[in-house]
Amino acid sequence: MKIAFSPCPNDTFVFHAWVHGLIPEAPALDVTYADIDKTNGWAIEGEGPEVMKISYAALPWLLDRYALLPCGGALGRGCGPLVLMKSDQQGDGSKAEGLDPALLSGKRIAVPSERSTAYLLFRLWAAKHVPGGVGEIVVMSFDEIMPAVRDGLIDAGLVIHEARFTYPSYGLALVADMGSWWEEDTGLPIPLGAIIARRTMDIAALTRWTRASVEYAWAHPKASEDYVLKHAQEMDRDVVASHIDLYVNAFTGNLGKDGYAAIEALLGRAAEEGLVPAFDRKLLYDASEL
Repeated sequence: MKIAFSPCPNDTFVFHAWVHGLIPEAPALDVTYADIDKTNGWAIEGEGPEVMKISYAALPWLLDRYALLPCGGALGRGCGPLVLMKSDQQGDGSKAEGLDPALLSGKRIAVPSERSTAYLLFRLWAAKHVPGGVGEIVVMSFDEIMPAVRDGLIDAGLVIHEARFTYPSYGLALVADMGSWWEEDTGLPIPLGAIIARRTMDIAALTRWTRASVEYAWAHPKASEDYVLKHAQEMDRDVVASHIDLYVNAFTGNLGKDGYAAIEALLGRAAEEGLVPAFDRKLLYDASEL
């Protein structure tokens, strides 16, 4: 069976057992490691593998063709995308953390995907906090964004994944934490990455195998270490461990009531603002009882 997910530590940790044939009765996997911008595009166009990790923000374009699995994805608290600029941007030549969002007005900003949860959260936040709005949006692979901001190729960057642990080493400072804003505004976790499967597949079996892989990862946390490090962009073991601890949590095992509420709140608000297409909310819950 073909599957696509990112090479990030949370995804490789989650799928290690299945990829390595450790889940009884589960089919062998043919894995494509792909950035979320690619999988979003494949899913929206109806291309790519039968099972994929995508951004929750892309769901409204594809729920008629793909089912949302209730496990394997990434939601959480304290794990939202960050908006970063060079740390000497506040105007007096000094360096500081906690820059003024007004500095983003009219600026060129790099994002990891135009249909990512990160960008959707950013658009909702910027509408309330950036006077006059931002300038040009440039899509970059997530691992290229911080170097581009550091080197002055872009004014600011919206970053995800392990960047929240490493951005000070690039001489960058925080403008805003999208996750903190979302949690304060809604009281809900942040829906980041979803596992989807074509509706022609056996969704119950896929859910069972995915959840078994998650549970194996939790039961044998050291088993996946070599596999995770082989594919990680960031090789520091402490950073990789922090990444997994943050993004692989109870919602990865089961979305549950709060997980589904967060997804519906994000996509519902975005649809009301015209940022995503209207969609049948009942389709979100097709696998919720599995």
